Amino acid sequence: MMHELTATLRPILATLPLLHIVVAAPFVGAMLLLFINDSRPTTVRVIGVVASAISMVASFAIAIAYDMAAGGVQMTSELALVPSLGINLSLGVDGWGVSLLILTGLIMFAGAWASWTVKTRGREFYLMLLVLVTGVFGVFVSLDLFVFFLFYEIAVLPMYLLIGIWGSSNKVADAGPFKFIWKLLDIGGKEYAAMKLTLMLLIGSALIVAAMAAMYIEAGSTSFDLRHLEKTRFSLGLQLWAFPALWVGFGTLAGIWPFHTWSPDGHASAPTAVSMLHAGVLMKLGAFGVMRIGMVLLPEGAREWAWLVGGVAAINILYGAFAAMAQKDLKYIIAYSSVSHMGVVMLGAATMTVNGWNGAVYQMFAHGLMTGLFFALVGLIYEQAHSRWIPDFGGFAKKQPYIAAFFTLGCLSSLGLPGLAGFVAEWLVFLGAWQSPHAWWAIIGLLGAWITAIYVLRATRRIFWGPAPDEKWTDIRDPRGTEWVALWMLGLALVLFGAVPSLILDFIDVTTVETLPRVANAALEVLR
Repeated sequence: MMHELTATLRPILATLPLLHIVVAAPFVGAMLLLFINDSRPTTVRVIGVVASAISMVASFAIAIAYDMAAGGVQMTSELALVPSLGINLSLGVDGWGVSLLILTGLIMFAGAWASWTVKTRGREFYLMLLVLVTGVFGVFVSLDLFVFFLFYEIAVLPMYLLIGIWGSSNKVADAGPFKFIWKLLDIGGKEYAAMKLTLMLLIGSALIVAAMAAMYIEAGSTSFDLRHLEKTRFSLGLQLWAFPALWVGFGTLAGIWPFHTWSPDGHASAPTAVSMLHAGVLMKLGAFGVMRIGMVLLPEGAREWAWLVGGVAAINILYGAFAAMAQKDLKYIIAYSSVSHMGVVMLGAATMTVNGWNGAVYQMFAHGLMTGLFFALVGLIYEQAHSRWIPDFGGFAKKQPYIAAFFTLGCLSSLGLPGLAGFVAEWLVFLGAWQSPHAWWAIIGLLGAWITAIYVLRATRRIFWGPAPDEKWTDIRDPRGTEWVALWMLGLALVLFGAVPSLILDFIDVTTVETLPRVANAALEVLR
């Protein structure tokens, strides 16, 4: 029945400019907010929710319209921007893009609802949020490398204002011989987190630009079209330095060690919806860039440096897990957990196997849902308790049974419980690692999953079922009204895509099966 409905809708949806709609809807919403008075907060929120809803519905429509039997890049369109330089607004989507569009649509819609209670400068907040997600959608559908990078920067730069204005500061105790530096830089302050994030990502962007320019020149300086660049056989010398430049450049956003340090501070200081987008989607832009640009365009460079990519990913997994175990601030636990889980993504990419690549992209999807749910829950707890300090918590399950249930669901997905989306992703990555020349990567991955189980279960037990401080948390409660939307949507998605992973995995596999052999063959040709 479902296949028949899809077959009926596909030719109808294929005639619509769905890729333009998914990118333009949040941008149009942001432009509309420019003409709304600050005295109409409900109108501002409605515009934010509606613009997000249009993009989310369009992303599902793209999934229906995408013909998996045909595969490849579909729904293409092109508009010349700077013909003399070969820069075009070229849009198209493959299976990887479809899965990440759906993720972005879900997280943004949930984040728009989670931001309903924003009281300070709500119009500007929603405007920045919509501009940010415009860039995210644009990255996943761009077929022009220059436009890809333009959308990438549009997605990253609003974070400075979103954290610097609407974020929260968290006092970090100064200690050690350099404690005067902590005071000087205001470690833990939202301005510090925003500036640190921006500066580190801009340095990464400089590396990306250098590699892009080199590829453009060597390809003949005629086009930035990714389809053209994929067919170009770049010299081994260029690949050996350009790939690590792209890996570090994009990987800084993906949280690779040791360039991850902006991420925990950014997560901890960001407001709820920004944390959801930050961990749920933005970090995936970095991993997507490493795979879609670095590995596909520079296959021999990727093959030669795979040992380093995988080795650093293994460090990410263990370092992030141990760091999360040591935290007492709830947001920092989830932040370092994200560093660990993004290590799983990069580990899957480094395996250069079908299972590894499928698992890497599916981990982007599953981790995005999970962290989106976590940060929505942390936002609700913080709004009521005005604290994220776990040692002060206890017994919350009595007053917040639904929050306890959803938090436990996220924890079980994080540790890789079968039946939830996190298990599917990690299983594929570890299987791909075992099939790779570096089978020990799989052992590191499994050890990281074991450590994850320890810290997430310990934190859950302490917050919700530990001893309750006497009369301290009398006013906390379960969600009300619009606060339910993000929880139910993301919680059900974790269960649905864990129980029926083929709903997303089939899209991912189509692109992986097409792309990986081409990358492997290109690598062998350059080597010869």
